[in-house]
Amino acid sequence: MQTVVPECKKVSRQNIRICRADLWHNVQMRRLPTLKVMVLTFMPILFLTACAQSSANSQTEITQADVTSLSIDSVEKLTNVRIVALANGAAELIAAMGYLDNLVGRDIASSTTELKDVPIVTSGHQVIPETIIALQPTLVIIDDATGPDSAITKLESAGIRIVKISQSWNLTDLMIKIDQIGTALGAPKSATLLRNMLAESISGNLDVGGPADKKLKVAFLYLRGTSSIYLVGGPGSGADYLIKATGATDIGAQKLDKPFTPLTAETMAKLNPDLILVMIAGLESVGGVTGLVELPGIAQTAAGKNRQVVAVDDSLLLSFGPRTPSLISRLAAAFGVIAIA
Repeated sequence: MQTVVPECKKVSRQNIRICRADLWHNVQMRRLPTLKVMVLTFMPILFLTACAQSSANSQTEITQADVTSLSIDSVEKLTNVRIVALANGAAELIAAMGYLDNLVGRDIASSTTELKDVPIVTSGHQVIPETIIALQPTLVIIDDATGPDSAITKLESAGIRIVKISQSWNLTDLMIKIDQIGTALGAPKSATLLRNMLAESISGNLDVGGPADKKLKVAFLYLRGTSSIYLVGGPGSGADYLIKATGATDIGAQKLDKPFTPLTAETMAKLNPDLILVMIAGLESVGGVTGLVELPGIAQTAAGKNRQVVAVDDSLLLSFGPRTPSLISRLAAAFGVIAIA
């Protein structure tokens, strides 16, 4: 029997979905509500202006080794609970709540080092029901992106309890997701403790980075050169929240009307970002920074002229889990260093 944890109403936003196998986790096209921006209290906000631009090349990489994950000691004790976490990022959150020993399977998107001994039970992002059933789980956690549906049906037919939770694309959604996992596990106190720890690591609704016309303008590009996919992030891309949380301006979210828009010379001329944010594998797929500036319109932007690029690990950038506060801090530092290069 499948249990659906109540969540906020979602509105379909586009008829396209970026391939989970390429992205290392799903970037499902849905429209996000307008939410308060939450930022780390300790982030270096003083650097986030683009006043002092230069022609010096500047590229920064942020890998999984560069960030840390929040975690707690569990409050409730789970006995005879065997969990397979298939929802994006759920395994990371369950481990952060103190229940690593209860995890018997995970999907490929949860990639922290502490999970290395928990077997991946998917092929790419496709669920393999026989593999999961063999692990004898008492609980399988899924989200809207978990599939195929036939695999979920097989798990239900095997008498396994399945709970569907919502996806998270900003820190507010993340806290809702933590509560949903806590409910599914029967560990609401542990969920509350982790949620409070996250809240203490961030500060809501701060106006940082100086006047709007002086903020660093960042454009997020989703690139998969091997598949000829070149997209510019807009409102609801997920990256828009992270960029805004650092005090910079997501120029795509400001000037475009869709979560993802095809990259064209006209679009890039309209945005003219100071800096481009990409995923590491995406940047490599187009031939690095040299190949990036050869894409339509990139070389004519301020970011292209000055080679101002920040590349983040693919499984980290849009993971929205216990590593996200640390990631925001790292992004703020990287943006600041580049802004004053």
